[in-house]
Amino acid sequence: MLDVFEKVNRDIPFNGLHWFFDHAETITERNIERVKALGGGIAVQHRMAFQGEYFVDRYGKDAVKHTPPVAKMLELDVPVGLGTDATRVASYNPWTALYWLVSGRTVGGMAMYDDENRLPRDVALELWTAGSAWFSSEQGKKGRIEQDQLADLVVLSKDYFNVPEEEIKGIESVMTIVDGKVVYAAGHFTPLAPPAIPVVPDWSPVVKVPGHYCSAPPGTETHRRRGTDAPVLR
Repeated sequence: MLDVFEKVNRDIPFNGLHWFFDHAETITERNIERVKALGGGIAVQHRMAFQGEYFVDRYGKDAVKHTPPVAKMLELDVPVGLGTDATRVASYNPWTALYWLVSGRTVGGMAMYDDENRLPRDVALELWTAGSAWFSSEQGKKGRIEQDQLADLVVLSKDYFNVPEEEIKGIESVMTIVDGKVVYAAGHFTPLAPPAIPVVPDWSPVVKVPGHYCSAPPGTETHRRRGTDAPVLR
């Protein structure tokens, strides 16, 4: 694929075009350098958080240690964005993805990465926000809470920067603001919540099990969401 991109660039220079590869779990350092030389980026998704055990069964424990080599991408100064690729290969929950990059573990608890390929919490969060803005050419417009950027932000159920790693995947929004308007609110912010949006299609499982299911971290009390059998964080 890169051979084709390099040939196209010789004939019709990309000239700053924001193009990128998705996934790139097994990309080599040499190919990361080639992506950089072409001015490209790499969009990373957290399917290894769900498929790490299968990867180890097939390719071995050593092979999984840099799949994908996110730290190396950042070291080589390649634009990196974080997403989920939901709902085909992984969950849409961003906190599952952040837990994966920070802890280096699958959702099943298997350790995949050495410290060198795990990311600090602030770096992982930046890939999800300001880092991903590069891919839509919206740097300076979204991704940070500052003047002249979009008023899109959340109030979280827990402090992402200070909770134990295992609790990261249980974080939820208690208030979501898009373009300066509250679009979701829960808990103390419930009075600010707009009317609920009807679920389409009406046979979707979220009609009976609203929200994103997540198992409670050790020691966390749970309760049952009214009208369902699904435990949720309290």
